[in-house]
Amino acid sequence: MKKLKVGILGTGMAFERLHYPAYQALTDRYEIVALCDLQKEKALNWAHRLQLGPDKVFTDYQRMLEEIDLDVVDIMVPIELNYTVTEDVARKLAGQRKGIICEKPLAPNMEQANRARKLSAKYNLPLMIAENYRYNQETNILREMVNTKYVGEILYFIQNRVINFPQEMFGDAYSAKEWRQHPEYPAGAITDTAVHEIAGLRHVFGPLKKLQAFGRRQEADFAPYSVIQVNMLFRNDIIGNFTFFCAGAEMQRPLIGLRIFGTGGMIFLEERDAGVINIAYNDGRREQVPYEIQKGYYNELVNFHAALTGVEPIKVTAEMEYGDLQAVANMIRSVTEERIVQVAETKVFAGP
Repeated sequence: MKKLKVGILGTGMAFERLHYPAYQALTDRYEIVALCDLQKEKALNWAHRLQLGPDKVFTDYQRMLEEIDLDVVDIMVPIELNYTVTEDVARKLAGQRKGIICEKPLAPNMEQANRARKLSAKYNLPLMIAENYRYNQETNILREMVNTKYVGEILYFIQNRVINFPQEMFGDAYSAKEWRQHPEYPAGAITDTAVHEIAGLRHVFGPLKKLQAFGRRQEADFAPYSVIQVNMLFRNDIIGNFTFFCAGAEMQRPLIGLRIFGTGGMIFLEERDAGVINIAYNDGRREQVPYEIQKGYYNELVNFHAALTGVEPIKVTAEMEYGDLQAVANMIRSVTEERIVQVAETKVFAGP
């Protein structure tokens, strides 16, 4: 099996906790050969851990691209830099069939997102946005259940997502980052976190048709609304309600989670790390479907390796992620304009 040489652009928390464990599990397919970070000491610490020499450590990614022969550049920078850095890297790798991985969301605003979704075709190279929710095992099981009418025709769903951003700001968490607390992108934590949930819902239920949202205003830099609640209509006529609460805690157990109601029963996922999907049938039967938690990062790297070696296409593209960010932007637009918003049709999934 061909081993792809990887250059890491950004050695912060996303690399340490999300991408690196997946690379560790796939040493037969990937080898990290270069590191770049504005904080050189941080990159040098990683170089020591990975047994890389100081000549493989950079503070300027332009030099890394020029001096190191890479098959993959994995970009993990603050959201406001996602598009500009990815476009710059793509320009330099144009036509070489070298691949780029960029973290979600693909851009900080819709203008840049519209340009980002065209980068792969413009520069003739593979580009994957690392939206792990589409690669998570539980999301794909739910998608299959919906498509195969596991509990009959799906009528509606309820999803509730809660994070305590103010509390996490003072812990060893993603919210502790200054650029997340004072974001340079619209809607702050809603764009940063709720885009995951939107990606998962679009993956399970398909493309959106229209939505109507309401928000509870707050005076905080990290997000303009403490709660945003969205009524959704999908193009297959499934309806649902999504609530995102970014400034508090859900104390009662079980969590509301994701509940999908069909003509023959109900599907319930308490939270993505629950490890089991619960099925309750109308005739009184019960079933539990287990899954392996947090497999998204691993699965996306498996797919990306297969794409770069000509085995299969990239399943989650920039075009799909454009649709996710567009849906979030439409949510905010619906709140501010106090009206139902039509959602333009975009590609949802390139996989089977």
